[in-house]
Amino acid sequence: MAVKVSVNNVNLKFRLYRDKGLSLKQYFIEKVKFNREKSKTYEDFYALKNINLNFSEGERVGIIGHNGAGKSTLLKSIARIYVPQEGQIQLSGRVVPLLELGAGFNPEFTGRENIYLNGAMLGVNRDEMSKKEKSIIDFSELEEFIDLPVKNFSSGMYARLAFTVATSIQPEILILDEIFAGGDASFLEKAKKRMNELIEEAKIVFVVSHQLEIIKSICNRVIVLDHGEVSFDGPVNKAIDYYESKIFKK
Repeated sequence: MAVKVSVNNVNLKFRLYRDKGLSLKQYFIEKVKFNREKSKTYEDFYALKNINLNFSEGERVGIIGHNGAGKSTLLKSIARIYVPQEGQIQLSGRVVPLLELGAGFNPEFTGRENIYLNGAMLGVNRDEMSKKEKSIIDFSELEEFIDLPVKNFSSGMYARLAFTVATSIQPEILILDEIFAGGDASFLEKAKKRMNELIEEAKIVFVVSHQLEIIKSICNRVIVLDHGEVSFDGPVNKAIDYYESKIFKK
């Protein structure tokens, strides 16, 4: 079966609540005001609006835009972390999202236990993770610490284990939100090589990065988002020129 991703008429909105942390006096004032004016204590905004996109094998897609443009939200929607209120996202192929590495770790569990926990969250069964366990521990260089609770890990150790677990699973659809930047120089060199191998072998790759040179080096298609909408979709150089002239200067 061909690997593909289709984003059809997707709208995703978040609700922002106002008046957080009111004092008791402010609360009653606002309550009286609400009863009199029926004013809202929240507002809705569209993080993604009317998104229609199709992706097929061989595409390396960069997603760029200003802060808050919806870049990470789109990736999380493709990864099925967010579910849109309207429209649908259809995909075929194993997805590995390298987003917020280690977010699924339980701080009370050991490093070894978190290998299996994170694998399960990525859709990999225990038997398959058991075959990967030794190589994960070796690559992360955490042999001495792997049976300690991860709450005792340094931030660098935590990042190394999270990166290694996530990249031990060969994706058909690879989702990257900024490139890994944790660890010492020798580990970074290994991580860079491993990331390049994943990108090379994946059928479809999505990349969000504020570093346009990274986008240029990886991607063959770029989407520019502006306030949750697709503003441009096309070749890399044209997209970056558009972004720098129309969006970046806003």
